[in-house]
Amino acid sequence: MSKGLLISVSGPSGTGKGTVLDKVKQQDPDFGTSVSVTTRAPREGETEGVEYYFRTREQFMSMFEEGEILEYDEFVGNLYGTPTIPLQEMSDNGTDVLLDLTIAGSMALKENFEQSVTIFLLPPSFSELENRLRGRGTEDEAHVAARLEMARQEIDYAPRFDYVVVNKDADEAARQIMSIITAEKCRYIRNSGIEKTI
Repeated sequence: MSKGLLISVSGPSGTGKGTVLDKVKQQDPDFGTSVSVTTRAPREGETEGVEYYFRTREQFMSMFEEGEILEYDEFVGNLYGTPTIPLQEMSDNGTDVLLDLTIAGSMALKENFEQSVTIFLLPPSFSELENRLRGRGTEDEAHVAARLEMARQEIDYAPRFDYVVVNKDADEAARQIMSIITAEKCRYIRNSGIEKTI
């Protein structure tokens, strides 16, 4: 059995990443998904291993130091990270895993897993990104300006990704991502044992 691919999609806030990934999953509902590790307390109705893996800060940092957490961020005093062992297990079982990662997360995935495929999602233009962020109407001008500055910095990382997809239309962007996955599965290096079976 060939290993499943670990497909990460990254991009600045406002590129429509969540919408595109939802459409990719609609096209193939068999993708594995990563459950994050967090130091925050479980909320009512949340189940260990379903919404999150819940750990103390000491346990979390120990996992990170042992290489069991790929990358992490801190939000409102709590740590959130991507665990490596479930990714390896799903890949070893031939399951393709679709990941929504930060840019640092995608770079860490690329460094640690040969079966990784990194995709950078871009807006059609910077002005369109600005329109999307302002159109949300959920943040003040200072927060919008900060997000735009962050986006400028993040876009500089695009050349370090395997692929770039421009999200002019979410359905088309999802189709392009599916095409990338299909092409990756056809690469000779991922099928090097095939000549032994024919």
